[in-house]
Amino acid sequence: MNRNILLTILIILFSAANASAFWIWTPETNKWVNPKYSVKETPIEQLELARDYYKKKDYKEAIKEFNKLIKHYPKAVEAPEAQYYIGLCLEEQDEFYEAVKEYQVVIDKYPFSERSAEIVKRQYDIGEKLLEGRKDRSKFIEAIAGTNYDVIDIFRKVIKNAPYGELAPPAQYKIGLYLLEKGLFQEARDEFEKVLNDYPDNEWSKAAKYQIAISDSRRSTNVEYDQKITQSAVEEFKEFVDIYPDAELSREAKKHIQTLRDKEAKNAYMIAQFYEKQQNYKAAKIYYQAVVDEHSNSKWSSKALVKIREMTEKIE
Repeated sequence: MNRNILLTILIILFSAANASAFWIWTPETNKWVNPKYSVKETPIEQLELARDYYKKKDYKEAIKEFNKLIKHYPKAVEAPEAQYYIGLCLEEQDEFYEAVKEYQVVIDKYPFSERSAEIVKRQYDIGEKLLEGRKDRSKFIEAIAGTNYDVIDIFRKVIKNAPYGELAPPAQYKIGLYLLEKGLFQEARDEFEKVLNDYPDNEWSKAAKYQIAISDSRRSTNVEYDQKITQSAVEEFKEFVDIYPDAELSREAKKHIQTLRDKEAKNAYMIAQFYEKQQNYKAAKIYYQAVVDEHSNSKWSSKALVKIREMTEKIE
Protein backbone atom coordinates (compact mmCIF):
# COMPACT_ATOMS: atom_id res chain seq x y z
CA MET A 1 0.00 0.00 0.00
CA ASN A 2 1.22 3.46 -0.89
CA ARG A 3 2.76 5.17 2.17
CA ASN A 4 0.86 8.41 1.51
CA ILE A 5 -2.47 6.56 1.36
CA LEU A 6 -1.64 4.71 4.60
CA LEU A 7 -0.72 7.98 6.31
CA THR A 8 -4.00 9.55 5.19
CA ILE A 9 -6.00 6.60 6.56
CA LEU A 10 -4.17 6.80 9.90
CA ILE A 11 -4.88 10.55 10.18
CA ILE A 12 -8.58 9.95 9.47
CA LEU A 13 -8.75 7.13 12.04
CA PHE A 14 -6.94 9.26 14.63
CA SER A 15 -9.27 12.18 14.00
CA ALA A 16 -12.29 9.93 14.28
CA ALA A 17 -10.98 8.55 17.57
CA ASN A 18 -10.53 12.07 18.94
CA ALA A 19 -13.95 13.11 17.68
CA SER A 20 -15.55 10.15 19.40
CA ALA A 21 -14.19 11.51 22.66
CA PHE A 22 -16.33 14.60 22.20
CA TRP A 23 -19.34 13.30 20.27
CA ILE A 24 -21.56 10.48 21.52
CA TRP A 25 -24.38 8.76 19.68
CA THR A 26 -27.61 8.72 21.71
CA PRO A 27 -30.32 6.28 20.59
CA GLU A 28 -32.97 8.28 22.45
CA THR A 29 -32.48 11.32 20.25
CA ASN A 30 -31.01 9.45 17.28
CA LYS A 31 -28.32 12.15 17.17
CA TRP A 32 -24.68 12.72 17.86
CA VAL A 33 -24.35 14.74 21.07
CA ASN A 34 -21.32 16.62 22.42
CA PRO A 35 -21.38 16.28 26.24
CA LYS A 36 -19.70 19.68 26.48
CA TYR A 37 -22.90 21.32 25.25
CA SER A 38 -25.43 18.91 26.72
CA VAL A 39 -27.62 19.55 29.72
CA LYS A 40 -28.28 17.26 32.68
CA GLU A 41 -31.42 15.14 32.71
CA THR A 42 -33.04 17.16 35.54
CA PRO A 43 -32.86 20.83 36.52
CA ILE A 44 -31.71 19.81 40.01
CA GLU A 45 -28.69 17.99 38.57
CA GLN A 46 -27.95 20.91 36.25
CA LEU A 47 -28.12 23.34 39.16
CA GLU A 48 -25.71 21.25 41.22
CA LEU A 49 -23.27 21.04 38.31
CA ALA A 50 -23.33 24.82 37.88
CA ARG A 51 -22.97 25.36 41.61
CA ASP A 52 -19.90 23.15 41.65
CA TYR A 53 -18.25 25.48 39.14
CA TYR A 54 -19.31 28.45 41.28
CA LYS A 55 -17.76 26.90 44.41
CA LYS A 56 -14.55 26.33 42.48
CA LYS A 57 -14.65 30.03 41.49
CA ASP A 58 -14.77 29.09 37.82
CA TYR A 59 -17.37 31.77 37.26
CA LYS A 60 -17.35 31.75 33.45
CA GLU A 61 -18.14 28.02 33.29
CA ALA A 62 -20.67 28.43 36.09
CA ILE A 63 -22.52 31.12 34.13
CA LYS A 64 -22.62 28.85 31.07
CA GLU A 65 -24.14 26.02 33.08
CA PHE A 66 -26.66 28.28 34.83
CA ASN A 67 -27.71 29.65 31.44
CA LYS A 68 -28.19 26.08 30.17
CA LEU A 69 -30.60 25.43 33.01
CA ILE A 70 -32.59 28.57 32.26
CA LYS A 71 -32.71 27.78 28.55
CA HIS A 72 -33.71 24.10 28.84
CA TYR A 73 -35.83 24.31 32.01
CA PRO A 74 -37.32 27.84 31.93
CA LYS A 75 -40.32 26.91 34.10
CA ALA A 76 -38.45 24.85 36.66
CA VAL A 77 -38.31 26.10 40.26
CA GLU A 78 -34.53 26.04 39.91
CA ALA A 79 -34.59 28.64 37.09
CA PRO A 80 -34.78 31.75 39.32
CA GLU A 81 -32.04 30.28 41.51
CA ALA A 82 -29.83 29.86 38.45
CA GLN A 83 -30.54 33.47 37.44
CA TYR A 84 -29.65 34.63 40.95
CA TYR A 85 -26.33 32.78 40.81
CA ILE A 86 -25.46 34.44 37.50
CA GLY A 87 -25.68 37.75 39.36
CA LEU A 88 -23.47 36.34 42.11
CA CYS A 89 -20.86 35.22 39.58
CA LEU A 90 -20.71 38.67 38.03
CA GLU A 91 -20.53 40.36 41.42
CA GLU A 92 -17.63 38.10 42.41
CA GLN A 93 -15.82 39.32 39.28
CA ASP A 94 -16.46 42.97 40.23
CA GLU A 95 -18.79 43.42 37.28
CA PHE A 96 -21.17 45.27 39.58
CA TYR A 97 -23.55 46.98 37.21
CA GLU A 98 -23.94 43.83 35.11
CA ALA A 99 -24.62 41.91 38.34
CA VAL A 100 -27.37 44.38 39.27
CA LYS A 101 -29.01 43.87 35.88
CA GLU A 102 -28.92 40.08 36.21
CA TYR A 103 -30.36 40.29 39.74
CA GLN A 104 -33.10 42.49 38.31
CA VAL A 105 -34.11 39.71 35.92
CA VAL A 106 -35.03 37.59 38.95
CA ILE A 107 -37.28 40.39 40.26
CA ASP A 108 -38.89 41.04 36.88
CA LYS A 109 -39.20 37.49 35.58
CA TYR A 110 -39.69 35.58 38.83
CA PRO A 111 -41.46 38.07 41.15
CA PHE A 112 -42.32 35.38 43.70
CA SER A 113 -38.74 34.23 44.15
CA GLU A 114 -37.63 33.75 47.75
CA ARG A 115 -34.46 35.61 46.82
CA SER A 116 -36.25 38.94 46.18
CA ALA A 117 -35.47 40.58 49.53
CA GLU A 118 -31.86 39.42 49.41
CA ILE A 119 -31.50 40.74 45.86
CA VAL A 120 -32.76 44.20 46.84
CA LYS A 121 -30.19 44.25 49.65
CA ARG A 122 -27.42 43.19 47.28
CA GLN A 123 -28.39 45.88 44.79
CA TYR A 124 -28.36 48.50 47.54
CA ASP A 125 -24.95 47.34 48.80
CA ILE A 126 -23.53 47.51 45.28
CA GLY A 127 -24.89 51.04 44.92
CA GLU A 128 -23.23 52.06 48.18
CA LYS A 129 -19.97 50.44 47.14
CA LEU A 130 -19.96 52.35 43.85
CA LEU A 131 -20.94 55.58 45.62
CA GLU A 132 -18.03 55.25 48.05
CA GLY A 133 -15.73 54.36 45.17
CA ARG A 134 -16.69 57.54 43.32
CA LYS A 135 -15.54 59.60 46.33
CA ASP A 136 -12.05 58.16 46.01
CA ARG A 137 -11.73 58.91 42.32
CA SER A 138 -9.52 61.84 41.39
CA LYS A 139 -10.90 64.79 39.43
CA PHE A 140 -8.60 63.79 36.58
CA ILE A 141 -10.14 60.33 36.34
CA GLU A 142 -13.64 61.83 36.60
CA ALA A 143 -12.84 64.18 33.72
CA ILE A 144 -11.75 61.27 31.54
CA ALA A 145 -14.56 58.95 32.54
CA GLY A 146 -17.27 61.60 32.48
CA THR A 147 -20.40 61.62 34.63
CA ASN A 148 -21.68 58.12 35.25
CA TYR A 149 -25.27 57.69 36.38
CA ASP A 150 -25.06 53.94 37.06
CA VAL A 151 -25.23 54.67 40.79
CA ILE A 152 -28.51 56.54 40.42
CA ASP A 153 -29.95 53.78 38.26
CA ILE A 154 -29.06 51.15 40.86
CA PHE A 155 -30.66 53.06 43.73
CA ARG A 156 -33.75 53.70 41.62
CA LYS A 157 -34.05 49.94 41.09
CA VAL A 158 -33.94 49.44 44.87
CA ILE A 159 -36.78 51.94 45.32
CA LYS A 160 -38.81 50.43 42.49
CA ASN A 161 -38.34 46.87 43.74
CA ALA A 162 -39.29 47.64 47.35
CA PRO A 163 -40.86 51.14 47.55
CA TYR A 164 -42.03 50.58 51.12
CA GLY A 165 -39.03 48.57 52.26
CA GLU A 166 -36.46 49.76 54.77
CA LEU A 167 -33.88 50.41 52.05
CA ALA A 168 -36.04 52.74 49.93
CA PRO A 169 -35.53 55.90 52.08
CA PRO A 170 -31.72 55.60 52.27
CA ALA A 171 -31.60 54.74 48.56
CA GLN A 172 -33.53 57.91 47.75
CA TYR A 173 -31.26 59.90 50.06
CA LYS A 174 -28.12 58.45 48.42
CA ILE A 175 -29.33 59.61 45.00
CA GLY A 176 -29.43 63.16 46.36
CA LEU A 177 -26.03 62.72 47.95
CA TYR A 178 -24.50 61.52 44.68
CA LEU A 179 -25.90 64.52 42.77
CA LEU A 180 -24.72 66.89 45.51
CA GLU A 181 -21.18 65.54 45.21
CA LYS A 182 -21.40 66.10 41.45
CA GLY A 183 -22.26 69.76 42.01
CA LEU A 184 -25.80 69.37 40.68
CA PHE A 185 -27.30 71.30 43.56
CA GLN A 186 -30.84 71.88 42.31
CA GLU A 187 -31.17 68.26 41.17
CA ALA A 188 -29.82 67.07 44.52
CA ARG A 189 -32.30 69.29 46.36
CA ASP A 190 -35.18 67.79 44.37
CA GLU A 191 -34.12 64.26 45.34
CA PHE A 192 -33.80 65.16 49.03
CA GLU A 193 -37.28 66.69 48.83
CA LYS A 194 -38.57 63.29 47.72
CA VAL A 195 -37.28 61.76 50.95
CA LEU A 196 -39.31 64.30 52.94
CA ASN A 197 -42.42 63.83 50.81
CA ASP A 198 -42.36 60.05 50.41
CA TYR A 199 -40.94 59.05 53.81
CA PRO A 200 -41.83 61.91 56.20
CA ASP A 201 -41.72 59.77 59.35
CA ASN A 202 -38.49 58.00 58.48
CA GLU A 203 -35.21 58.81 60.24
CA TRP A 204 -33.64 59.64 56.87
CA SER A 205 -35.94 62.67 56.60
CA LYS A 206 -33.85 64.42 59.24
CA ALA A 207 -30.67 64.00 57.21
CA ALA A 208 -32.49 64.95 54.00
CA LYS A 209 -33.76 68.20 55.55
CA TYR A 210 -30.21 69.11 56.53
CA GLN A 211 -28.91 68.29 53.03
CA ILE A 212 -31.57 70.49 51.43
CA ALA A 213 -30.10 73.41 53.36
CA ILE A 214 -26.60 72.30 52.33
CA SER A 215 -27.70 72.16 48.67
CA ASP A 216 -29.01 75.74 48.79
CA SER A 217 -25.92 76.84 50.70
CA ARG A 218 -23.66 75.38 48.02
CA ARG A 219 -25.86 76.81 45.30
CA SER A 220 -25.55 80.30 46.77
CA THR A 221 -21.75 80.33 46.58
CA ASN A 222 -21.81 81.35 42.90
CA VAL A 223 -24.50 84.02 43.29
CA GLU A 224 -23.43 87.64 43.63
CA TYR A 225 -25.81 90.33 44.87
CA ASP A 226 -29.04 88.30 44.60
CA GLN A 227 -29.12 86.64 47.99
CA LYS A 228 -32.50 84.91 47.85
CA ILE A 229 -30.88 81.47 47.74
CA THR A 230 -28.55 82.34 50.61
CA GLN A 231 -31.46 83.64 52.68
CA SER A 232 -33.42 80.49 51.88
CA ALA A 233 -30.50 78.34 53.06
CA VAL A 234 -30.24 80.33 56.30
CA GLU A 235 -33.95 79.83 57.01
CA GLU A 236 -33.68 76.11 56.25
CA PHE A 237 -30.77 75.69 58.65
CA LYS A 238 -32.65 77.65 61.32
CA GLU A 239 -35.71 75.46 60.84
CA PHE A 240 -33.55 72.36 61.16
CA VAL A 241 -32.08 73.61 64.45
CA ASP A 242 -35.57 74.45 65.76
CA ILE A 243 -36.95 71.00 64.90
CA TYR A 244 -33.87 69.02 65.97
CA PRO A 245 -32.16 71.14 68.63
CA ASP A 246 -30.33 68.17 70.15
CA ALA A 247 -29.20 66.62 66.88
CA GLU A 248 -25.48 66.40 66.27
CA LEU A 249 -26.00 68.07 62.89
CA SER A 250 -27.53 71.12 64.60
CA ARG A 251 -24.07 72.25 65.69
CA GLU A 252 -22.91 72.09 62.10
CA ALA A 253 -26.08 73.86 60.99
CA LYS A 254 -25.30 76.79 63.32
CA LYS A 255 -21.83 77.09 61.80
CA HIS A 256 -23.35 77.13 58.32
CA ILE A 257 -25.80 79.85 59.41
CA GLN A 258 -22.94 82.07 60.57
CA THR A 259 -21.00 81.48 57.33
CA LEU A 260 -24.02 82.33 55.22
CA ARG A 261 -24.83 85.39 57.29
CA ASP A 262 -21.26 86.60 56.75
CA LYS A 263 -21.78 86.04 53.04
CA GLU A 264 -24.97 88.12 53.14
CA ALA A 265 -23.09 90.91 54.90
CA LYS A 266 -20.30 90.81 52.35
CA ASN A 267 -22.72 91.00 49.44
CA ALA A 268 -24.64 93.89 51.00
CA TYR A 269 -21.33 95.68 51.46
CA MET A 270 -20.41 95.02 47.81
CA ILE A 271 -23.73 96.46 46.64
CA ALA A 272 -23.06 99.55 48.73
CA GLN A 273 -19.63 99.86 47.12
CA PHE A 274 -21.21 99.61 43.68
CA TYR A 275 -23.55 102.54 44.41
CA GLU A 276 -20.68 104.48 45.93
CA LYS A 277 -18.66 104.12 42.72
CA GLN A 278 -21.70 105.37 40.81
CA GLN A 279 -21.69 108.38 43.18
CA ASN A 280 -25.16 107.43 44.37
CA TYR A 281 -24.21 108.10 47.96
CA LYS A 282 -27.73 107.93 49.38
CA ALA A 283 -28.26 104.38 48.06
CA ALA A 284 -24.77 103.41 49.19
CA LYS A 285 -25.50 104.69 52.69
CA ILE A 286 -28.72 102.64 52.86
CA TYR A 287 -26.85 99.41 52.07
CA TYR A 288 -23.96 100.21 54.42
CA GLN A 289 -26.56 100.86 57.13
CA ALA A 290 -28.20 97.50 56.34
CA VAL A 291 -24.88 95.79 57.00
CA VAL A 292 -24.69 97.43 60.43
CA ASP A 293 -28.32 96.80 61.33
CA GLU A 294 -28.66 93.22 60.09
CA HIS A 295 -25.11 91.90 60.53
CA SER A 296 -23.78 93.60 63.65
CA ASN A 297 -21.67 90.54 64.56
CA SER A 298 -20.01 90.44 61.18
CA LYS A 299 -16.54 91.80 60.44
CA TRP A 300 -18.17 93.87 57.70
CA SER A 301 -20.15 95.88 60.27
CA SER A 302 -17.19 97.94 61.50
CA LYS A 303 -16.15 98.67 57.90
CA ALA A 304 -19.68 99.74 57.06
CA LEU A 305 -19.77 102.19 60.00
CA VAL A 306 -16.73 103.99 58.61
CA LYS A 307 -18.37 104.15 55.20
CA ILE A 308 -21.64 105.51 56.62
CA ARG A 309 -19.77 108.52 58.03
CA GLU A 310 -18.10 109.08 54.66
CA MET A 311 -21.39 108.86 52.77
CA THR A 312 -23.03 111.29 55.23
CA GLU A 313 -20.32 113.87 54.59
CA LYS A 314 -20.64 113.46 50.82
CA ILE A 315 -24.43 113.77 50.92
CA GLU A 316 -24.24 116.96 52.98
